[in-house]
Amino acid sequence: MTISRRRLLQTSAFATLAPVIGGAGSLSIINAACAQSPAKGAEWRHALSLFGEIKYPAEFKRFDYVNPEAPKGGIVRQIAIGTFDNFNIAVAGVKGNIAGAVGLIYESLTTASLDEVSTEYGLLAEAVSHPEDFSWVSYRLRANAKWHDGKPVTPEDVIFSLESFKKYHPQYSAYYRHVVKAEKVGEREIKFTFDAPGNRELPQIVGQLTVLPKHWWEGTNASGAKRDIGSTTLEVPLGSAAYRIKDFVPGRSVSVERVKDHWGRDLNVNVGRNNFDELRYEYFRDGTVALEAFKGDQVDWRTENSAKNWATAYDFPAVAEKRVILEEFLNRSSGIMQGFALNIRRDKFKDPRVRRALNYAFDFEEMNKQIFFGQYKRIASYFDGTELASSGLPEGKELAILETVRAEVPPEVFTKPYTNPVGGSAENVRGNLREALQLLKEAGYEVRDRKLVNAKSGAPFELELLGEDPSFERVMLFFKPSLERLGIGVSVRTIDATQYENRLRTWDFDIVVSSWPESLSPGNEQREFWGSQAADMAGSRNIIGIKNPAIDKLIERVIFTRDREDLVAATKALDRVLLWNNFVVPQWTYNKVRTARWDRFGRPPEPPKYGQSGFPAIWWYDADKAAKIGKRS
Repeated sequence: MTISRRRLLQTSAFATLAPVIGGAGSLSIINAACAQSPAKGAEWRHALSLFGEIKYPAEFKRFDYVNPEAPKGGIVRQIAIGTFDNFNIAVAGVKGNIAGAVGLIYESLTTASLDEVSTEYGLLAEAVSHPEDFSWVSYRLRANAKWHDGKPVTPEDVIFSLESFKKYHPQYSAYYRHVVKAEKVGEREIKFTFDAPGNRELPQIVGQLTVLPKHWWEGTNASGAKRDIGSTTLEVPLGSAAYRIKDFVPGRSVSVERVKDHWGRDLNVNVGRNNFDELRYEYFRDGTVALEAFKGDQVDWRTENSAKNWATAYDFPAVAEKRVILEEFLNRSSGIMQGFALNIRRDKFKDPRVRRALNYAFDFEEMNKQIFFGQYKRIASYFDGTELASSGLPEGKELAILETVRAEVPPEVFTKPYTNPVGGSAENVRGNLREALQLLKEAGYEVRDRKLVNAKSGAPFELELLGEDPSFERVMLFFKPSLERLGIGVSVRTIDATQYENRLRTWDFDIVVSSWPESLSPGNEQREFWGSQAADMAGSRNIIGIKNPAIDKLIERVIFTRDREDLVAATKALDRVLLWNNFVVPQWTYNKVRTARWDRFGRPPEPPKYGQSGFPAIWWYDADKAAKIGKRS
């Protein structure tokens, strides 16, 4: 899948299955009449790109990476971890546990291509227009865009959707907070006005708005009760996309079926896409059980996130017989920060020296050898794996940007390249622990009777490592003895998904494992990740609790960049300041996606450059292959 800002937000609310297969559409050719400018200084466009050229012209026939002859049909069974009790995406992340598959029934105004960076083509909208100063944007809906009940998609639906997300969804509220007005300005046109000019991302991120059916949500259900967009529901919602919900068992499974008369089935951007008749998602609360279900041919596709499993768990007959295919796909579409996230709302984590000390206690090299079979590398940037990652000392444009906040950031930003402590040997570990104890002493702690205590109050330093995935306990338990050698009292606790989500929403934790995927064109979502306003918003992605004026300024600098060179410099500056504040203990990354599949499917010869595997969006069911490996369990 390609990582866009919308996808980043969905990752925290939907199951990860949703973004890959999200709807796609195209723009009809804009004829002479349609090409009339909607306002002085603006013209209708068939696509938007943050930086660089748009690859596909208005009259293109299909994306280059699809098979236009791909057959339709078949079922694919996939894994979802956790549970669900909600189909209402407007309150996802705040109320209930959303069923990820529900994201497949909706469409947005635009959709991204998988072989370009930050380029969007029309889906529900056939054209877009904005002035050179990016102070507003207008979208014109396609005349034939329809909901599954046959009613047209209208400007009223778009406005209702924006207002609902801003009111009920804290992440989207922050994401769209600069949209101060949405109004119908024509039969099929909507104009969005922004609070200030110059934010080049806003026209594009408005196009990523998921559109909901106003008439359905303001109607009544089968029992005559009025629906409530602010509440959870398991009533099957109305959508407009290539799939609709077929059936479900709450918390256990959900299936979506292809809409054979989908309004956009013949659009050029849909050629070669949405090929499966049915996508079925089986929910598992435990990753080990999910793996065994895959081995037993109860699911068809598995993305493997465990290095140990990849090294040891796929030695079974079907693999040797080539009925199960193991394959890795290069991730070119995103970077990531994953780490032990410290809740700096709590006094014990407010001092950056304490936070840095915890990093010195983490022996990644030994963990990588013992637990991960040496497969990972240590993360050293919030944008690890991309050209946006800082390195060395700042220079040029990046240095100039950092000079504007020099008095507000750690001095090391200018004097030392950021590095993580290196373990892996007894000598290195002893040295790291000595450094950690020195930092803790400087922060006001000392060891008494083998316990780390506050030097003034005598209160012991204790922390809880909290998680929801039992398979991750081994990582926390590996970290625990090193922390205890510093005199820290450590407890490791794993709770169910619902309890975990509730504790995160109320900031009731010490340390959790979290990750922040980053697109190749970061922007407004950075406010949601690290901005001061998001720190107090329940359900936001600023789980660390960062309230830092310098970081706020650098985020704005990223958002208001003028070109790609400026964006890279501003992002590196932000990255460097985040790193030297030691908000997390960075963990590890792997630049490929590990997959296992029962060999029942076909695919284009080459995956899209920024689409990883592209599964299941551009794959198809291959009846001949399926016949060779036998019937499903």
